[in-house]
Amino acid sequence: MMRVVLIVLVLAGLLPLSSAQVQAQGVSRPGLEDRIDVATPTRALAADLFGHKGPLALQRQEDAVPGWAVSGPSGALGFIASTWEVTRSVGYSGRPLDVLVAVDTAGRIAGARLMRHAEPILTLGLSDADIARFVGGFAGVDLTAPEGAGQGPDMPDIISRATVSTGVIRDSILRTARTLAIARGVLPGGGIDRVSYAPRNWSALMAEGAIINRTVTMTEASKALAGARVPVPEGDAPFIDLYAALIDPPTIGRNILGQQQYTRAVGALGPGETALFVASRGLYSHRGTAWRRDGVFDRLAVVQGEARIALVKSGYARVDDLAIDGAPGFRERSIFHLPGEGFDPAQPFTVELTASRATETDEVSFVTDLGYALPAAYITEPPAEPAPLWQSRWQEKRLQVASVMVMMGALTLILLVQEWIVRRKRLWLGLRLGYLTLTLVWLGWMLNGQLSVVQVVAFVQSLLSGFRWETFLIEPVIFTLWSGVALGLLFWGRGVFCGWLCPFGALQELSNLAARRLGVPQVAVPHALHERLWIIKYTLFVAILALSFYSMDLALRLAEAEPFKTAISMRMMRAWPFVAFVLALLLAGLFIERFYCRYLCPLGAALAIPAKLKIFDWLHRRPQCGRECRLCETKCTVGAIDPLGRINPNECVLCLRCQVVMTDPATCPVLKRRQRKPA
Repeated sequence: MMRVVLIVLVLAGLLPLSSAQVQAQGVSRPGLEDRIDVATPTRALAADLFGHKGPLALQRQEDAVPGWAVSGPSGALGFIASTWEVTRSVGYSGRPLDVLVAVDTAGRIAGARLMRHAEPILTLGLSDADIARFVGGFAGVDLTAPEGAGQGPDMPDIISRATVSTGVIRDSILRTARTLAIARGVLPGGGIDRVSYAPRNWSALMAEGAIINRTVTMTEASKALAGARVPVPEGDAPFIDLYAALIDPPTIGRNILGQQQYTRAVGALGPGETALFVASRGLYSHRGTAWRRDGVFDRLAVVQGEARIALVKSGYARVDDLAIDGAPGFRERSIFHLPGEGFDPAQPFTVELTASRATETDEVSFVTDLGYALPAAYITEPPAEPAPLWQSRWQEKRLQVASVMVMMGALTLILLVQEWIVRRKRLWLGLRLGYLTLTLVWLGWMLNGQLSVVQVVAFVQSLLSGFRWETFLIEPVIFTLWSGVALGLLFWGRGVFCGWLCPFGALQELSNLAARRLGVPQVAVPHALHERLWIIKYTLFVAILALSFYSMDLALRLAEAEPFKTAISMRMMRAWPFVAFVLALLLAGLFIERFYCRYLCPLGAALAIPAKLKIFDWLHRRPQCGRECRLCETKCTVGAIDPLGRINPNECVLCLRCQVVMTDPATCPVLKRRQRKPA
């Protein structure tokens, strides 16, 4: 069952997108994302982003968060990073999205520049320049805001009718800027708290894990060093009682060393370095004597992940006395400098002590591990992470979403009790016309809930280049509608959408009804020609999908064969060629009901594929249908019934008209004959 649902979702598409143009740059095929080049800033671009006049220097930084450091004659200006390189940002089209984001030393976004995108654009006239203005509007956004960046009035407004594309760009810029600022120390977060201080004694620091220890008894050492020329005597006394702590946080270091000695210790640290305090007592020395000859403490090492850090003489200081109350009587006390690169003090690490003794021929040794993790109380918390746009969008659109869910619930009820409804012709007609009017006016023109074949194409592209739920959730109404349609495809087929929830389909049916009431003659398309004209929409869908693998720009230009954007999303407020195209389709629909749906709609063709998987078949036929009576065939408004009386699920829009005819004793010839027999 889950496999069937997945196939339907893949084929039907859940991507909340509308038809559009794409301003594609750089990438023409999915699946090449790992091979595209990251956008690189020039000095001129960096100067523009920071609003700097005069010479400046760009220096590439290759670390956990790669980017560029920017400095001028008077010092550092800030940092630049690529959204694609830092967050692997993928746009609404499923293609790589790359924006260079500049963060100044005060924790503000200095500027942003769109470098690559392949986004469908909703509104006529919306170009790269319009999106670039939106991206540039992030200049001045304060990343240090307590409530999180992106919540204040300094945020640029989301572009109307391009909510999803601009929302994805917004989230990628804010995530990249925040990550870059934290990594460069502009914002607190994930680093050591070197400011806060509170008095603590030795037992309190031990209890919270700020100081840790490991004791090796004489008996344990004797067994581990068996065979030594000078054996270790057995006993419960400590062979070595080893203690370690990071002393950069004042609450740890200042309490252990005292103010004067602590200031001297941290003042001697180089850029990015951390101070490790090690103390021991017992028979064995943690320092040994080899470091006096070669400058390396061979008995101690720090291990973090795959990195093994040697402790050297240049970063060593001896501590004679401790200021803290309750400390044991140590034999040796030392401070070692840990490097800034290759070591993260906020992450767990291990202090390894190697003890060895000579044998008659070689030596024997053992290693003692002392695992250390700086308590969370000494790690600074970053500012609140910007809330994803989709969360606020769902909050804003909760009433609209509720209305769509009510509509889909009502449609489900109609289809479940259809046998009862179709026996009451007036009730069926009232429900049908009322629902179509609601679909056109409320769902279409008011909520902009028009689905598109572009969504199917973009969904396929997203599966190939990076599927992300956040992208779908940015447009709540469309997401809700697609979810209902996907389930409807499983239960009833494509007619759930095409016959009831498509605003443009509703517009065609209502306009044709008005035309028939006014006496406009209807054209009956011969069935042989009718079947051959279906080829157009299926060919159009395959062409759009296939073309998208070569160029999304060309594919979405071809997708302008859909009139949905002009007639529904933009309410005819568009250039005259597009409006003329819609009027021509509606004019044809006055003579041939749902002309566009029958022969030209690529979305209908796309939905017809998963319609083959529908579970139920609740449209009834009689043995006489197609042999003794062909009335339903002539009454079907979309030509979904063939001369043999069979209903084609690929073409049926679930209008239930044939069911009304079958159950009406005054219309159905079979029922009429049955009524005459007793007489």
